[in-house]
Formats: sequence, C-alpha cells, structure tokens
Amino acid sequence: MIDTEYKTNVVTGEALKAMTNEVQNLEKRDCYSGLMKYLKSQYGSRVCVLYGLRRTGKTTMLQQAIGEMPLSECAYLKAKTTDTMADMNGDLKLLYKNGFRYVFIDEVTLLEDFIDSAALFSDIFAAQGMKIVLSGTDSLGFWLTLNQELYDRAAMIHTTFIPFHEHSRLLKINDLDEYIRFGGTLRAGETDFDDKELFSDEVSFRDDESTRRYIDTAICRNIQNSLAFYENGGHFRHLYDLYKAGELTNAINRIVEDINHRFVADTIINKFKSHDLGTAAANLRKEQSEELRTDIFDRIDINAVTERLMAILDIRNRENMTIGITEAHISEIKEYLKALDLIVDCPVESTVQKAMPVEHILFTQPGMRFCQAQALVHSLMKDDVFSLASEQEKAVAAARILDEVRGRMTEDIVLLETAKQLGKEFKVFKLQFARGEMDMVIYSPDLNSCEIYEIKHSAENVPEQYRHLIDDEKCALTEQRFGKITKRTVLYNGEDFTEENGIEYRNVSEFLKHLPQFAQDLAQSNDPLQGMYFGM
Repeated sequence: MIDTEYKTNVVTGEALKAMTNEVQNLEKRDCYSGLMKYLKSQYGSRVCVLYGLRRTGKTTMLQQAIGEMPLSECAYLKAKTTDTMADMNGDLKLLYKNGFRYVFIDEVTLLEDFIDSAALFSDIFAAQGMKIVLSGTDSLGFWLTLNQELYDRAAMIHTTFIPFHEHSRLLKINDLDEYIRFGGTLRAGETDFDDKELFSDEVSFRDDESTRRYIDTAICRNIQNSLAFYENGGHFRHLYDLYKAGELTNAINRIVEDINHRFVADTIINKFKSHDLGTAAANLRKEQSEELRTDIFDRIDINAVTERLMAILDIRNRENMTIGITEAHISEIKEYLKALDLIVDCPVESTVQKAMPVEHILFTQPGMRFCQAQALVHSLMKDDVFSLASEQEKAVAAARILDEVRGRMTEDIVLLETAKQLGKEFKVFKLQFARGEMDMVIYSPDLNSCEIYEIKHSAENVPEQYRHLIDDEKCALTEQRFGKITKRTVLYNGEDFTEENGIEYRNVSEFLKHLPQFAQDLAQSNDPLQGMYFGM
C-alpha cells in the first residue's frame, strides 16, 4: 500500500506485489547475482548502489529482487525532485519502526542534496540492520559520492555496459550486426521477446535523432546535474564557464560527436587513401551479381572525395559557441564519460620503437556509435560527386562503406569484451607494426605465450584474410615480445572450420556468446592458452 503517513512515495504490501509481478518471469541481468548477494549477506553499515545510464535494467532488477525477499519487510520508494533528504530520513525512521528491513530507493539521485548527504543511508540505517538499495540514472552522481560520502561503505553494481553475450541472452538477438545497430541498452519494459515492435520508438539508438536525444537526456543531463549538485557546483573546474553560458550540454554533445567523427574518418578515409576504399572498390568491381556490380569508386576523384569527406566529418559549428572548447574541457568531459562507463580506452601495443601512443576510444554502447556513423555516411552519399550515379549505385556504395564501419566496430567489440572477460591475468590488445596490424593478441605473462587473431566482418573465407597471421616478419616480432604463438585464428561471420595449415576459422558471434564460459574454464585450466576456442 501507499501510506499517507510517509512524506515520500512509499509503496508496500499488495501494491508492491502488483508492481513487481510482471517482471518476475523476465530474464535477469548478469549483475543480478551481485544484488542478491548483498541482500542475503551480513554486510554491516553498507548500502548497495545500483547505477547506470537509462534503459540498462536498473528498475527491473529492483523489482525482481523484491520478488525474492519477504514482501512484508520490503518497501519501494521512488524519489522525486521535490523530495529532500530530510523527508527521506523521516520515512526511513518510520519504515524501520514498522518492521521494514529491505528498502529499495529508485531515482535517489534526483534528491538535490543526495550527493553531499548520502552517508545517512549507510551510517545510520544500514548500521541498524536495514538493507538499502539505492538506484538512479545519475551515474556520475554516484561516482562522485563514492569518493566522499559513501567511500568504502557501498557495494557497487554498474549496469551501463551490456556485452553481446548478455544482450543476446536477454533479447534473443544472436546477430552481432543487430547488436551493433541497436546494442548497448535494453528496451524499456520488455515483456515479449518475440515482439515485432522490438525496434520501435522505445529503442534508444533507432536513428540519429533518437541517438542525439539519448545523449542529451541520459548523458549530458547526467553530467550537468551531478556537477551542479556536488559541493554546490564547486566541482565544475574548467567547465564552469561553459555551464554558466548554458553551453555545457552542447560541448558534451560536440565531444561525443567528435569521437565518432574521428572513428568514421579513420575507418573510411584510411581506406580511401590506402586502397581507394580498400576491398570495397575491388569487391564491387568483381561482384558476381550484375545488380550489385558497380565501378562507381573508379569513376570518382578520390582526392576530392577524401577532402570533402574530411570536411563533412570535421564540422564543429564552433561559430555558434561564445566560449571555445579547450583541451582542458575535452579532458574533463572525457573523464566524466569514462566515469559513466560509456567510453573506454582500447588497448593498443606497437612493435615500432618510440611510436607515439595512439588514442583508441570505444563506446560501450555500440548503437550510439553506429547510428551517428550511419548519419555521417548518408550525408556523404548526398555529396555532388555521387549525384550523377544511379540511386542503386549510391545505395550499394553506402552499404559497402557502412560495412567497413561495422567491420571496425566488430574488431573493437571483440577486443573490449575479451579484455574485460579475461581479466588481469592476461593482456588483450591490438598489435601494430610499421605496416599492418594484428587485430587481437591474447598474451599470458605466466606462460610467456600468445594467440593471434584476425577479425573480419565477412562470411567468406579467403587466404588474404590471414596473411598477417602467417607473415614471418610479423610473427617473429610478435614472438620476440610475447612468447610462442600457440594459435592463429580468424574470427568471422561464417561456419567453424580449420585450414590445412592450422589456421582456425571461428564464428565471431559464437565466440562472444561463449566468452563467460571460456573465462571460467580458463581460470581452472593448467594450460590456459591451449584449446582456446571453447565453442568446439
């Protein structure tokens, strides 16, 4: 019931049961076990913080957990911006007096004084034996609080990063391309995994407009509100002038877009420069289907197109800003994006002596990156260079360029998820040479041995795909630093098989889906880098 004695919105009893019933049959997030461990443990003076960006399953997890606890001892509170910590304090005292021992507070970061007063939950009520779960979309607010009020007094569960294997299990989507297109968030309130409307207006990264809206509401507002509340706005540092001028949201948007622009530029322009759009031009030229065959990339001025593309991808609209974005602004905004678990630095190693470090940033929500990349590529397709080509030729060209983007994203996803899953016992990285690179190396310092991988966004298998894996010079440089190469593998979209020369072809989606089981097997293995592919 909702008790009028309470000053905040407190739900208990049959009303709470009705609220939580509809989610009990849904699949659970991988991190759900951490929530139950807290609720059933004997942690003293600690709260559980469940935080992450919008549409990553936080409220559903709260409701699922309530369904597993004694209902008579559970209370659910959803904070409002008009609530205060004084109101919350009074209600928690009353709940404790009435025998409630499990309290779930949703959207707690909406309380204006939460960041500076959060120790109330741990030091007073958790210390008395209450299990308190705090949840909210303001991830940065929690991050800031953990360094102050809740330091060493909270069990942390972060929901923002949803890897492919978990996304696939929850939404029954087994296609990595669909994960790239829409991945990174869960559809709000999914109740039917066979629903034809899965990719509806509720999908965060349906198109470029929805992606920008998500950045505005889930990311920019998160950062801006947290900094405004924390220490009464005293943590803005170099961002204060942008905030006072009303341009902080715009600056965050610009930096997110800039990271995406650079990603697309590196992916496409490098192909233009080195291979006249790389394999795309060659494949389109020799395409067996007459409908898809085109030599459009042979008929355009590559240099002119490259210059125009660079201009398109470098748009900043700085003239609309009264305050310029400095390196200090960029550095601090990136720091906050990392705190939100939205971006990570991908590991890159080099065999080139004194090579300058290369920044390689990956969005943990791939749909955000792909939708913005898609919008940029379509703007290129509207360029005058392509105006004389047929609509079909332009569509084929756009599709092939986007395929290059998907290919690069596939490489990054595999690299990131493998590194996260294998943990600190192994080094997982991209290895760059003076010419060319290996898409992924997995190195075991304990055994001083490694495996090398090529990652291809293709269902075809041709010897060209594994040329780096059998290149004597590259392999010698690799073994010089990372020990004996124990396996050479191509991850791609086709079926599993092994070449006569020992090169293994493995399906990339299956590789990603089985990563957790592999990591578990790896931890129990005495010979970790033998028989690495666990899907056989």
